[in-house]
Amino acid sequence: MDTISNKTGEGGVIMVALEDLLNWAERSSLWPITFGLACCAIEMMGAYASHYDLDRLGVIPRNSPRQADVMIVSGTVTFKMADSIRRLYDQMPEPRYVISMGSCANCGGPYWQHGYHVVKGVDRIIPVDVYVPGCPPRPEALIGGILKLQEKIKAKLTYS
Repeated sequence: MDTISNKTGEGGVIMVALEDLLNWAERSSLWPITFGLACCAIEMMGAYASHYDLDRLGVIPRNSPRQADVMIVSGTVTFKMADSIRRLYDQMPEPRYVISMGSCANCGGPYWQHGYHVVKGVDRIIPVDVYVPGCPPRPEALIGGILKLQEKIKAKLTYS
């Protein structure tokens, strides 16, 4: 598949298949709903700050799940929060993606073993597309996870 820059002709007209255009738009404008639950949320906020500036990647946080297509779960997920996470995920329009950020969201972190209230990974509640490791992961790791998600979206053969 050719990139869009290879398809520009004379006069700046771009000829692409509709599926390629929709795929490009989907991966270039990820609008996450952020679910910051613990210390990983501080690093996630740092990724939105001026030093890292996620806006330059088209990542603009939304306040409503109906406007979001990515959920970033960062921090310790408790059984009490599990229903809220699932409800918000169900309210997101298709196609929707999930990024699990940090050891606690990925596998329960250091708390699941001795805490009766901690879910051993958010993937037991909702499907996860990208895991960002670390305790807490640096903003660069979150940016790497977003780029990995963009690659995953780009690899889709058809728009469904």
